[in-house]
Amino acid sequence: MTSSASTFEHGSPSATTTRLSVDLGALAENWRKMRDLSGSARCGAAVKANAYGTGADRVAPRLAREGCRDFFVADANEAAALRPLLPDARIYVLNGVFEGSFAQTLAHDLIPIINSPEQAAFWCANADGRAYALHIDTGMNRMGLTPEEAAAHSQGSAPPPCLVMSHFACADDPDHPLNQEQIKLFDSIRPCFSGIEASLANSGGIFLGSAPHHDLTRPGIALYGGDPVSDVPNRMRTVVTAQTRVLVIRNAKAGQTVSYGAAHTLTRDSRIAVCGVGYADGFHRNGSGAGVPLRSAVPQGAFGAINGTRIPVIGKITMDLTMFDVTDLPDGAVNAGDWVELLGPTVSLEQAATAAGTISYELLTSLGQRHARSYVD
Repeated sequence: MTSSASTFEHGSPSATTTRLSVDLGALAENWRKMRDLSGSARCGAAVKANAYGTGADRVAPRLAREGCRDFFVADANEAAALRPLLPDARIYVLNGVFEGSFAQTLAHDLIPIINSPEQAAFWCANADGRAYALHIDTGMNRMGLTPEEAAAHSQGSAPPPCLVMSHFACADDPDHPLNQEQIKLFDSIRPCFSGIEASLANSGGIFLGSAPHHDLTRPGIALYGGDPVSDVPNRMRTVVTAQTRVLVIRNAKAGQTVSYGAAHTLTRDSRIAVCGVGYADGFHRNGSGAGVPLRSAVPQGAFGAINGTRIPVIGKITMDLTMFDVTDLPDGAVNAGDWVELLGPTVSLEQAATAAGTISYELLTSLGQRHARSYVD
């Protein structure tokens, strides 16, 4: 599609005080970039957590149209919801399988990623030879069989997996020594699974060069516009734009305070734009301009933008409302009913996350339900 038309979901655009636009064309371009960087490896996609908060029901079919055939979700419920939209795709379940999810895994032809000897024994004893993937822990100590457990599994009577995989702990930092340690350890165990496809590289891992690409890569945050490598200019296109409506313009005097706890005292006569967004919408309270412990470590709080000009948050962000200082904007530059950018071309995902003392992953996946969502392709 080349149309730039938007389709709204999850709320009336005229009644909302927050709106969220997801650029599916930019998402597809980001996937193509990761596909090309993956070289001879197939490029999959992590669409867990509702496609990192952007809407898996729209994102996954769009990536399938680009040629993606391998999708990764967290649990069987996420996978089952996607199966009707991805009838021919391989859908991998990262959390594996247990007795309660077994029937659903079979019914929707899902591929569980086995994370322990117990999961392996359960699946291989009950799944009648159905496909599974095997996760080998190479240094993260989160999920996966140890290399010794994986080797023992390969020598047993269980049917072989269709995929062996591991997961980087520090791929966003290319110079971290653990990256090379994990690559070497994963390569050392692969001969136990000769002829079986392998996967190691997530978004950051794809940028580490060809060594970790193997047969299948699994980009996640990079697809959604996040920066896959720390401390370098982001090479991905912006996918998510979030805005909030200005409800009221207030005039306040120097010496008066703003928001809960009187944490911010005005040092000048000020104009304040009160906007209809708060931490219930995923605009994190830690981004407050004052009154949160984070401000002692990161003095700059969150900010928005109007027509490309940044405006700072002042006072504490509340559940449904946030105050922005618009004193430095010309008279008439902002009025009730105008829109303030929270994420987008002026306020990057990484900048917004840093101001809130978190990471882009958490910021996206905590987006609330009140946004009127639109999808642009």
